[in-house]
Amino acid sequence: MTLRPPLSRLDQLLASAQHGLNTMFGKPSAARPMPTEPHPEGVVAAPLSSAEAALSAALMRVNHVGEVCAQALYQSQALMSRNPQLKSHFEQAAREELDHLAWTQQRLDELDSHRSYLTPLWYGGAFGIGCLAGLAGDRTSLGFVVETENQVEQHLASHLDRLPAGDFASRAIVAQMKEEEAHHAAEAMAAGAQLLPAPVKQAMKVAASVMTRTAHYI
Repeated sequence: MTLRPPLSRLDQLLASAQHGLNTMFGKPSAARPMPTEPHPEGVVAAPLSSAEAALSAALMRVNHVGEVCAQALYQSQALMSRNPQLKSHFEQAAREELDHLAWTQQRLDELDSHRSYLTPLWYGGAFGIGCLAGLAGDRTSLGFVVETENQVEQHLASHLDRLPAGDFASRAIVAQMKEEEAHHAAEAMAAGAQLLPAPVKQAMKVAASVMTRTAHYI
């Protein structure tokens, strides 16, 4: 078997730019089917009311933005890393998160709603933050992954509390995402992450709060 030579720096930049365009404007395809949650025994799924559908759509739009940002973060951190193993780790995580992006987009379509109109802004901001994390060093970059995934897991847990009880489809997606975000955090810790200082964690929470509040509506 002939091994393919590693991509040049220019090719890596072009591939990352193409991935970003696909994330922001394309329709992602999942490698796995969308999760489903069996209805509790004796419970018949009823159509969501207009208020319930609007709430579900708003929450899934926020989750979609989170997955857009995840793609930007992992892509930029892979681009900045000089460690081939760590670069592969980030690229693999991005591929796994691509399922989440596709699932949330599919659910938004089913709810007859839209992704955030500010998607390019979210992607660009997250890409820049990921570059800074990568430039700070591999252990710091992994620590950023740990904190990001921990915050996302908490955020998804809050959505499970807020989603309409009868929205089995959205709840199944969020539950699966929550489980896998925790797994990504554990993987980053095992890879040698250095935990971030408290002021950085707090700044990340503030930035995430601005994003979620805005994406809920726009």
